[in-house]
Amino acid sequence: MNFQFSEEQELLRSQARKFLEKECSSQVVREVLESDQPFDRDLWSAVAELGWTGVAIPEEFGGLGVGYLELCVIAEELGRALAPVPFSSSIYLAAEALLLGGSSTQKQRWLPKIASGETTGAFAIAEGAGAPAWNRMNTKAETCGDGQFRINGVKTPVLDGLKADIAIVVALENQVPGLYLVDLNQENVTRTLEPSIDESRPHARITFSDALGERLGKPGVATIRQLLDRAAILVAFEQLGGADACLQMAVSYAKERFAFGRAIGSFQAIKHKLADMYAELELARSNCFFGAWALSTDDPELSEAAAVARLSISRAYTNCAKESIQVHGGIGFTWELDAHLYYRRSKLLNVALGSPARWQEYLIQSLEQKEEVAGNHARVA
Repeated sequence: MNFQFSEEQELLRSQARKFLEKECSSQVVREVLESDQPFDRDLWSAVAELGWTGVAIPEEFGGLGVGYLELCVIAEELGRALAPVPFSSSIYLAAEALLLGGSSTQKQRWLPKIASGETTGAFAIAEGAGAPAWNRMNTKAETCGDGQFRINGVKTPVLDGLKADIAIVVALENQVPGLYLVDLNQENVTRTLEPSIDESRPHARITFSDALGERLGKPGVATIRQLLDRAAILVAFEQLGGADACLQMAVSYAKERFAFGRAIGSFQAIKHKLADMYAELELARSNCFFGAWALSTDDPELSEAAAVARLSISRAYTNCAKESIQVHGGIGFTWELDAHLYYRRSKLLNVALGSPARWQEYLIQSLEQKEEVAGNHARVA
């Protein structure tokens, strides 16, 4: 089994990295961070023109239909560049929700707009502090005929929700959770900015007051979990790119910074930090690669692979971002150095789809289900 990317995929990586190095410098990230704009619209338009927004969307719905491995490659480079665009919310979540549960009409209406970059999306599941729980969810969906539903409730924080065109909302219909597509530009939706550790990817508080929405597929936890599993692997690749950038920054500085007549990278304490960062990152990389394979083949172990990838890369990104600051010493804590940009993003992505503790629960559930199935097969035999 080969878990390496092909020559064509590596060429895509090289082209994506060159493009982002030119068009998405840290100055671009800082301009969004320090302004009131929700994302860099010029960069978003350029990304859409390159076809990245339609890489995994089938050709019949306006995409390129290339595949998920290519999308993983792009995700890694976007994470490396800290791209201030709503790519993950629009592509990993909104588009995937439509592909998983949307009707043919819904797909024909929305997917071409997402693939072209005309429409941006958000995923609204959280309702304040704490992990979302179905028995405590207050957002409701009530049918009003003709396939329409009235959505009532408050979702916060919603990543990229401040200026998104549509939202995939998790709401209860007769106490059963489901996915509902809501046009956020209607009068019955209000949005306000929520504080965030990384304002280059702002959060919103969205209030739905009899907002009209459409259900995507049948209600049930299984579809929501499947969506989260698929998105988790793609977000993991964004984290992978960011963590690798932190390591490279630290190594470069350790070679250039001299103290007592020697490069600080020659000192044992710095060597150990860099070695630990590298070892943890490579372990996480292997888990992300396994997740990419499971996603691209729709393997039955997708849930387990997604949880393992999320757990390992979340820890690796946080540690690499933190240790990169430490290797840089006093200057590492300053606003002028880019290290804090990666630290901010690492914290944001760690909880973007649920905390590591939540993914640990998912992993345990997946392993228990596997053990139960194996036990049933053994009894039958």
